[in-house]
Amino acid sequence: MANVKLAVIYYSSTGTNHQMAQWAEEGAKDAGAEVKVVKAPELAPEEAIASNPAWKAHHDVTKDVPEAKSDDIEWADAIIFSVPTRFGNLAAQMKQFIDSQGGLWASGKTVNKVVSGMTSAQNPHGGQEATLLALYTSMMHWGAVIATPGYTDPVLFGAGGNPYGTSVSVDQDGNMVEDVAGAVKHQAKRTVDIASRIISGS
Repeated sequence: MANVKLAVIYYSSTGTNHQMAQWAEEGAKDAGAEVKVVKAPELAPEEAIASNPAWKAHHDVTKDVPEAKSDDIEWADAIIFSVPTRFGNLAAQMKQFIDSQGGLWASGKTVNKVVSGMTSAQNPHGGQEATLLALYTSMMHWGAVIATPGYTDPVLFGAGGNPYGTSVSVDQDGNMVEDVAGAVKHQAKRTVDIASRIISGS
């Protein structure tokens, strides 16, 4: 298997997508990949963050996680995005980060990156699939190779069975409803496998 460089780029306000990013890192490393975990820059004002204790606590705990930069995309053979749903679309922080990559796109440096997405919302029909499709629309413009989990492993059914990418519901206390750790790790391994095949020309 070719040595794959994977960037896990996430945005998380209270910790769900950060945890999913960590599981993706574990799965990818198990598959032999070199992994970077980076976060989309925060756009919300400090007052908004401070007004929500869970948001403030997570913000403080992850203050040392590096912010994503264009260099991370250029470095990576593959990218996993993990982002919460906001009204059936990407959270603004991730959308702004993606929208700022015009320079990379214009120079052809997003072409053939293998990409996959994960998401969360407060209920099973809270827009998860729409969010992933919105992400993948941008990736089509990048010329990226989209690697969804489909139904390639039984673990996906126990995690809710979303073929577009792992998605999880979060209850009012911030707890994940579905057990998605296995599905996330499988999705990461599959992303690494597809990237390896492309790198090696198979």
